[in-house]
Amino acid sequence: MSAEEGITAAIVVAALAAAIAIALLRRTAWAQRLADHPNERSLHQRPTPRIGGLGIAIGVAAAVATTGVTGVALALLGIALALLFVSAADDHRSLPASVRLSAHFAAAAVAAAVAAPGAGAVVLVAAILTIAWMTNLYNFMDGADGLAGGMSCLGFAAYALAAWAFGEVALAFACAAVAAASAAFLWQNFPPARVFMGDAGSIPLGFLAAAFGLAGWRAGAWPAWFPALVFSPFIVDASVTLARRLAARERVWLAHRSHYYQRLVLSGWSRRRLALAAYSLMAAAGASALAVRREGFLLQCGTIITWAAVYALLLVAIDRRAPREGPGAPGRPAG
Repeated sequence: MSAEEGITAAIVVAALAAAIAIALLRRTAWAQRLADHPNERSLHQRPTPRIGGLGIAIGVAAAVATTGVTGVALALLGIALALLFVSAADDHRSLPASVRLSAHFAAAAVAAAVAAPGAGAVVLVAAILTIAWMTNLYNFMDGADGLAGGMSCLGFAAYALAAWAFGEVALAFACAAVAAASAAFLWQNFPPARVFMGDAGSIPLGFLAAAFGLAGWRAGAWPAWFPALVFSPFIVDASVTLARRLAARERVWLAHRSHYYQRLVLSGWSRRRLALAAYSLMAAAGASALAVRREGFLLQCGTIITWAAVYALLLVAIDRRAPREGPGAPGRPAG
């Protein structure tokens, strides 16, 4: 199988397998057992099965088996699979936060060692903290129809294009498979959502966004800032929201509806409007990252500064339109 045939197979097989798996899972008892029931902190209004993450995993696994992904990319997918099992158990019966976080940090430590062998202590510690944070923030941002699925589809597609152009074929195959499986999930998750991805989807996807980003940087496929800009719509919202809650001395471990995307919905935006606006922002961030990743230092710096200004303006505009609610009530985040 040539490289071109391989990446085509990864895309087609992942999308078809994920779509079929999600359709079948919706008709099983697991759909009811893993249903997300709305509460006072949810944005959805009816019980929705959280089986999308399992379907994405099946799609990626089928593509990997077809294309023969090897090396670091395969190892990272294996770690993501281990996280999926822990997160699926959490979806079924809520696990203690200590168990979940221990799993996240253990996965981050193994991934850092795999993706950055021989790196110094400072790089490894920074990588572990970044991977663990990305793993969790992706889950925080999975609270509105179509949002996390769209970020996964567009973000991993940008990774696949950059890895393919550099010649990192295995990484390109893996990223293309994740993007294609996410697109199949999005077909069922676009507003109004018929399925959610659940923690079994958002946790492994957040992990892979950071771990693949680290692997691509260490391989030379992209600069260190590239993954951060590609996934910046999620990173900025989650990080700024957490910083503001810490500054306000809120209990950050409690569920809330103070993320910027949540506040837009609460201010009157439809979920469809939010999703389409988010896709435009995600696509623009990914496209600009791809366009300047091989350009000179000044152009790269200018792009980063420009995006920082764009996000600052967007956050200020949302703050004016949709003021924050008070501290979150007890519970787990929706989605």
